Amino acid sequence: MSDALERLKALTSKISSYELARKENLKRLAKLFETLALEVKVPHFHEIFDFKAINLSGISLTQEDIGTIKEGKYLQIIGIKYDKEAKVKNRNISLGYYGRVEKVDVALRQTIVEFIIAWRFEKSFRTLEHYYTMLENLPEIGTDVSVS
Repeated sequence: MSDALERLKALTSKISSYELARKENLKRLAKLFETLALEVKVPHFHEIFDFKAINLSGISLTQEDIGTIKEGKYLQIIGIKYDKEAKVKNRNISLGYYGRVEKVDVALRQTIVEFIIAWRFEKSFRTLEHYYTMLENLPEIGTDVSVS
């Protein structure tokens, strides 16, 4: 029984730490949103989560070389919206254009990368909550269902 209790304590601690990290991330994300003046394209901070994804051109976001610039490219934050009613379902929207990546101040480049990663961190929680709610709302089916 002690082993199960220890696992429960560890899990509770981890969940608590994720929630704390999420809360701090959301505060920082709101500050980065203002710093990057994204309200020009997205009037209200909470609307930033209406995007299906937010990508970046001109800087790598892969784990191995995060923040590495791609010489000759243009630095741009791109929001991707999904519209199931439109003929073209995905729409790319430039949220911020900064010019040739090698000419952009290093601190600004770092701020942009931090914004993208912080947005993705929060978006992953929202996606998790969405699917959790979907599972909760599934109609109950009997446990006697078998796969043929």
